Amino acid sequence: MIEDIKIVMHQGKQFIPDVTAAKVPGIFRGRPVISQADVDEQALVELCPTGAIRSNPFSLDLGKCTFCGECAFANPEKVKFTSDYKLATNERENLIIKAGEDKPMGLNPDKIRKEIHEYFGGSLKLRQISAAGDNSCELELNACGNVNFDMGRFGIEFVASPRHADGIVITGPISENMAQPTQICYDAVPDPKIIILAGTDAISGGILAGSKALNRTFLDKYPIDLYVPGNPVHPLTFINGVLELIKSRR
Repeated sequence: MIEDIKIVMHQGKQFIPDVTAAKVPGIFRGRPVISQADVDEQALVELCPTGAIRSNPFSLDLGKCTFCGECAFANPEKVKFTSDYKLATNERENLIIKAGEDKPMGLNPDKIRKEIHEYFGGSLKLRQISAAGDNSCELELNACGNVNFDMGRFGIEFVASPRHADGIVITGPISENMAQPTQICYDAVPDPKIIILAGTDAISGGILAGSKALNRTFLDKYPIDLYVPGNPVHPLTFINGVLELIKSRR
């Protein structure tokens, strides 16, 4: 027992006490800020590998962004990535950052289905579907349950069976081979159920967008409850997004 106490005293806390106010390393690329600086915008548009940057007006789509940072390297006067990891939203258009905007991102409470908190406010079980993902987002979502982030303390956990789940979390661009399994998994989840898209690939297809190897028709059938951008998704981004989705608004 004494040795265990010594280890705890030496290592300190092994978990993040407050995941809503945690600090991340300076190298982390979170919410971007775009200035009104008059620069060669077309050069930045052509630089982006996924078409996330558009001109007239100049904007950056976090649903397509790979967070490679090349735009900020090329023109730091125009684009800067902050350490703000609270990027999740329930409206696709809110992932588009426009020049001159510098405001926190979040969810539109009017778009959250009332049954979500009623059923899942105290406990949320999710089935994660790797729909042709590259394992980066999958690894980060797995980290959500480790001793540091400890998502389970909020009653949020990943489960093995969709029949034991309250919703699905899709990672990956959804390949042709994963289209039917994704549908089968979704159908097996009892109603009411939620859909979360985690990562650039899931939200837009990422660098594979437009590929004939993809079949993203599943996303046209149902409303998406939460978009969690990132490449890969940071555990704090995912946890804060889900907590915001299921919290009480009475």
